[in-house]
Amino acid sequence: MTTNLKNKIEANDTNMNDLLKGQKFLIDYFQREYRWENKQMAQLIEDLTYTFLKDYKDGDEPYEVENYQNYYLGPIVLSQIEGKLSIIDGQQRITSITLLLIFLNHLQNEAERKVNISELIFSEKFGEKSFNLSDEIREDCLNDLFKKGLYIIKDNDDETVKNMVNRYQDIHDSFPEEINNKILPFFIDWLIYKVVIVKITAHSDENAYTIFETMNDRGLNLTPTEMLKGYVLSKIKDKEKRLKLNNLWKKQIQLLNEYKKNEDLPFFQAWFRGKYAESIREGKAGAEDKDYELVGSRLHQWFKDNHENIFNLKSPDDFFNFFNDRFPFFVKTYLMIKDKMVNFDSNMPHLNYINKWGIAESLQDPLLLASLIYTDDKETVMRKIDLVARYIETFTVRRSVNFKRFPHASIKYTMFKKRTLLIRDNDLEELSKNLKNEINNMDEKWEGMNSFRLHGQNKSFVKHLLSRVSSYVDNLIGRDTNYMSYYRPKGKQFEIEHIWANKFEDHRDEFNQMSDFEEWRNYIGALLLVPSGFNQSLGSDNYEIKLKHYLKQNAYAQSLNEEFYKKNPNEKNLIDKFKFKPHNHFKKEDIIDRQNLLKRICKDLWSIDYFDK
Repeated sequence: MTTNLKNKIEANDTNMNDLLKGQKFLIDYFQREYRWENKQMAQLIEDLTYTFLKDYKDGDEPYEVENYQNYYLGPIVLSQIEGKLSIIDGQQRITSITLLLIFLNHLQNEAERKVNISELIFSEKFGEKSFNLSDEIREDCLNDLFKKGLYIIKDNDDETVKNMVNRYQDIHDSFPEEINNKILPFFIDWLIYKVVIVKITAHSDENAYTIFETMNDRGLNLTPTEMLKGYVLSKIKDKEKRLKLNNLWKKQIQLLNEYKKNEDLPFFQAWFRGKYAESIREGKAGAEDKDYELVGSRLHQWFKDNHENIFNLKSPDDFFNFFNDRFPFFVKTYLMIKDKMVNFDSNMPHLNYINKWGIAESLQDPLLLASLIYTDDKETVMRKIDLVARYIETFTVRRSVNFKRFPHASIKYTMFKKRTLLIRDNDLEELSKNLKNEINNMDEKWEGMNSFRLHGQNKSFVKHLLSRVSSYVDNLIGRDTNYMSYYRPKGKQFEIEHIWANKFEDHRDEFNQMSDFEEWRNYIGALLLVPSGFNQSLGSDNYEIKLKHYLKQNAYAQSLNEEFYKKNPNEKNLIDKFKFKPHNHFKKEDIIDRQNLLKRICKDLWSIDYFDK
C-alpha cells in the first residue's frame, strides 16, 4: 500500500443495497457490544415505515418506488486495510438494519412478490455462508434468527447477543400491520434502495479514529431545545425576569439530563404533544405532517408558529408566567413517571407494569401527561397518572391475549386523536369516566383467553401476564409479593414452566399429531412461573411427580395440588371468587379448566371497577 493511499479519505452517499451486498465488515474490538435499547429500535421502525407510507399509494407499480422520498440513516466510518473493512463508527445502525432485513426476509415468505435480500445479510464463498457482520460472538444468534426467526438466550450469552434477540422482538412488535403482504415488497425495495447512508472510508486506522473523534467530539450545533430557549428568552424584555427564567431553565434541563443524557428533547415532545398539539397526520399516503409530527421534527419552529394561537402567549409576561409556572411542574412529574416505571410503587403500580408492557414512548408519555393540570396537588397527580397507566396496560393486555399487536404506526392516530385529546385537562371524575368508556368500547374482549397460548414471539408478554396473575393470587390469600417478585426479582429469576413435559408419546391417548400436542402444551392454562433451575431438574418429569414440587411454589402453582386447600385458611377466597380447584391429573379438559380460570382472574384483575375507587 502506498503512502498516498494510507492518507486517503473517501466519502460518498450510498444505499443499503450497495453498502451491504456481498460485503463483510469486521467489528472493531473497542466497540463490540451492541447496545441499542427498545427506544432506539422502535424509533427507527417508526421513522422508516412512516417515511415510506407517506409516499406509497395503492395501485403503485414497483418502478414508482424510485420516486419516493429518501431517508437518511446517518454516516458510518470504515477503515479499509489490505482489502478488509472494519466498522469504526456505525455498527449499532448496521446491526439494527441487519436484524430488520432478517425479519423482513421471514415476513415476505407469504408475499406474492419476493425481494432477494439474503445477499445483504450473508455472503457465500466456495459453498460456505458467512454473515456480513463478521463477529463470532454473533454467529449462532444470527444463524438461528435467519433460519428460524428465533434464538433462545443462553446463560453464557453476552450483552450483544441478548440485545440482538430483544431488539429483533422489538421489530416484530413495532412493525406496522398496514405493511401487509401486498405492500411489503414495495417497502423492502424502498428500504434497500432509498435509505441512504454516508460512507466514510479511511485507509489507515489512525485517520479512521480521527474522523470518529471529530464526529463525536465537535458537535457545536444548537439543539432544538436550545433554540426554543433562545426564542422564549428573546420575548422577555425585563432583564431580571429573563435572568430568572434562564436560571430556572438551566436547572430543569440539568435535572432532565441527570436522569438520562439528552432527555430534554423527549420531555418537551411529550409535554407539548400531551398538552398542546391539536392535530395529527392522517394515516394515508400524501397526507401532510400536523402538530404531532412537527413537534417531533421541528420543535422550536412549531412553537414559534403556534405560541399565539395554541399556547395563547402574546405578551412578555405571558411567556414568563407560562414557563415559570408550568415548566418545573411538568419536569418534576415527567421525572417521577420515569422513576416509578423502574422502581415499583404500590401507590401507582401500573407505571411499572407499562414499562414492561406498554405502548411506544412517543405515544405513552404524552398520554400520561395529558390530563394533568399544573395546579393539581400531589395525590391528584399520582391518581391521574396511575389511572392512565392502568388504561394503557389494559389496552395492551387485551390486545395481546387476542393475538393483536399495537405497533406505533398502527395505533398512533387513534391513540392521539381519540385518547390524548379526550382526556386532556380532565378532572379525576371526567378521567375515570372517559377511560372506562374507552375500555368498554374495545373490540378485544377477555374471550381471547380461551385460545391464548405461548408462541415464538410472545414470550415476554406471557411472562408479564403470569407475573401479574401470580402476584395477584398471592395477594388474595395474604402473601406479600408483587409483580417484580416474579418478573424481575433481585435474586433467583423466574421462568415459564410447561406443566406437560415435552413428551408426545405420553399423550397419545389424546393426540394423534405432534403439532396438536405442542399447541395444547403451549396454552396459557398449561403454563406456570417457577424459579430458574426448576425446569432443568424437573422439567422432563411427568405431572404427578411435578405436582408434589408445585406445592413449594407460588399460590397459583400450588393451587394445582389438593394439599394447598388443606393448609391455607384463606384459600376459600379463591374457591368462592374464582372457582379454584385441584387437579390430580392433567389432561386436555384440565387445561380448558385452567384456561377458563385464568379468564376469570383476568376479568377481575383488570376490572373497570378500579377506576371508581
